[in-house]
Amino acid sequence: MKVALDVMGGDRAPEVNLAGAAASLADFPSLQKLFLVGDEAAIRSGAPAHGLRLDDPRIEIVPSTEVIAMCEAGATAIRRKKQSSISIAMDLVKSGQADAFVSAGNTGACVAAAQIKLRLIPGIERAGIASGLPNEHGTCHLLDAGANPEAKPSHLLGYAIMGAAFSRGVYGVKNPKVGIMSNGEEDEKGTPFTKETFALVKDFAATGKAPFEFIGNVEGHDLFDEELHVCLCDGFTGNIVLKTAEATAKAMSKWLRQALTASPVRKAGALLAKGAFGELKQRASAESYGGSPLLGVNGVVIIAHGGSTAVAIRNAIRVGLESAEQKVNDHIRQALAALDTESAA
Repeated sequence: MKVALDVMGGDRAPEVNLAGAAASLADFPSLQKLFLVGDEAAIRSGAPAHGLRLDDPRIEIVPSTEVIAMCEAGATAIRRKKQSSISIAMDLVKSGQADAFVSAGNTGACVAAAQIKLRLIPGIERAGIASGLPNEHGTCHLLDAGANPEAKPSHLLGYAIMGAAFSRGVYGVKNPKVGIMSNGEEDEKGTPFTKETFALVKDFAATGKAPFEFIGNVEGHDLFDEELHVCLCDGFTGNIVLKTAEATAKAMSKWLRQALTASPVRKAGALLAKGAFGELKQRASAESYGGSPLLGVNGVVIIAHGGSTAVAIRNAIRVGLESAEQKVNDHIRQALAALDTESAA
């Protein structure tokens, strides 16, 4: 598998991207080629400090002369900066030279570049970011987590179909359960937007054609303790929920560490439970998930958090490899084709 990495993307670029690249080359045998897209001088000067050997035949530097800042308007920047690292890395996927794109850069620019260059899968109205959250029953994917802030109910129906196909094809879930984020579980709860979405998804599920089980409205706690595989929401709501969950996990980790080191007795107890705490940290850390797939475009696009660490970049590359190997887009196309066949019948 071949991956195009936007080395200039993220708050701490290029350092974390170079370190993540080195770790991924060491850890993933299936990574046959890693395209490092960005400022060539910065890549060459920074690589040694992170143990990245540029004489490795699996590495290819692809120079870019422009960088899209995190504050720039995504679609405008993509059209204006044709030599940006995001644009050039996405072109590698478009041409078939790379199997996956990975970036911690400007999310709007990544989404715009994907939709402009790779185009949407036929039958999908809008692409959406599927961000995984740890759940008592596995993983719940928040969809959309930031690609489409001004969504329509029909967009969320598309997310339900894509999210179910993703859960089934990549995570092996036999009967994906889908819910809608709202302010209460009762059917009548929610804004006009969520109520319209509820009615649309419910009616579709009632036809028997849906590749998922619709469980209705869900609340915040359901993300973590309910058997829920896909939680539908617009990108504005999803992004807030995701960042709040990440911040809460970090705060709890900090408070727990402070409490456990408050006295010698507590320190001794913490040492005995070190393994359990390590497992909890691994499960709750956003770094473990690395990046989130942008579902709905003709290619594998992984978008990582702007504040990603080297560990997160390494895991974002892993997610890119897994998504390409599992042929996630084929699962989505098959789900859409099955619906077309049933509609024709």
